[in-house]
Amino acid sequence: MAPPQTFSSLAFALSLLAITYTVRGSNITKILAKYSDYSSFNSYLSQTKLAEEINRYPTITLLALNNDAMASFAVKRPLSVIKKALSLLTLLDYYDPQNLQQISEGTTLSVTLYNNTAGDSPEYLGFVNITDLYGGKVAFGSAVSGSKLDSYFTKSVKQIPYSISFVEIDAPIIAPGVLVPPPPAPPSSSSVVVSNITGLIEKAGCKTFASSLAESGVLKTYESAVKNGLTVFAPSDEAFEAKSVPDLTKLTRGEVVKLLEYHALPRYKPRGSLRTNKHKISTLAGKEFDLTTSTSGDEVVLHTGVASSRLVDTVLDATPVIIFTVDNVLLPTELFGKPPSPSPAPEPTISPAEGASPTADSPSEPPAEKSHSDSPTGLAKSKSANAAVAVSSPSLFTALVVTLATIAVSVSRCS
Repeated sequence: MAPPQTFSSLAFALSLLAITYTVRGSNITKILAKYSDYSSFNSYLSQTKLAEEINRYPTITLLALNNDAMASFAVKRPLSVIKKALSLLTLLDYYDPQNLQQISEGTTLSVTLYNNTAGDSPEYLGFVNITDLYGGKVAFGSAVSGSKLDSYFTKSVKQIPYSISFVEIDAPIIAPGVLVPPPPAPPSSSSVVVSNITGLIEKAGCKTFASSLAESGVLKTYESAVKNGLTVFAPSDEAFEAKSVPDLTKLTRGEVVKLLEYHALPRYKPRGSLRTNKHKISTLAGKEFDLTTSTSGDEVVLHTGVASSRLVDTVLDATPVIIFTVDNVLLPTELFGKPPSPSPAPEPTISPAEGASPTADSPSEPPAEKSHSDSPTGLAKSKSANAAVAVSSPSLFTALVVTLATIAVSVSRCS
């Protein structure tokens, strides 16, 4: 019998594996989708891209607003303000109803997702004050000095112990500056970026790709897509010189357009989002022109069905535009088909000694002469070989039994 500590170690390892699986397998929007009262809250988590950020954290408490509360808050407010407010409702710690009503000394501060973007702001701007008012009442407010505690716990929604907790509060938490829209983007941001996509790509060592975009007119398609988000995969000049890449001058104009459109997504997909992606992604070339992703260590790999390509560098990340360089040209199966299946292995060659036809190097025997197998000597050899095979099987079985017995004795002694 194995020592008790062996079972303890195994149980501990399995527990860690179960926790890891639960955390990695969690998807905030899928969990909330089961609760129709929070459909608006859930929708804004997706629109602001907060869901993608939340899914990266192993421990989260969401202070969810129901549809009525969300509608009252979100009306006529820009998405940037809504994102800041929802960030402040995302606590980077685990609080279930029992925790909330048993807070040590009655009050505590919890860091939020907003803390990651607060920058040089008032002290504790990215924190939430949680206060147990006793009698089952729990209040929330900004941790900035002088802020009011005017949001209250109303009910529990869903808990995955020590990983994810959803509790409902009756109103958003308003911290100083949260309702103020961010200043307009500087000239160097996305508005100017759109008109200089080719310039940025050229500087990154992708001149062939940049000139092809301009000459084909696909650059205008990219620019039109920016308002809804754009992700560009720019192959290097070396990538276009690979033997597997077709000569662009020998393709039809339509094929060139589709190929270049295939190198962009009609949405903003940062590296983190591509790393966690589990589904096919449609490109600007159309829904049927899709690709998939996988990870290899810290690398993100794109798969087209013809070949794969690795993300190399980030040329630009200015929401809603992101540009990556890749090490291979993306070749869609719709244009270039799947790679041929490997040819089957050749049949093994049978030597003359095994009964093959004689060759020039091995003179044939006269037809009238009997083979070795027909002669008494040949029969004797054949019978000896069969006897050897017959003996080997019991011998192998005996050896196996002896080995198992030895193992059993060793385990018995250890116990």
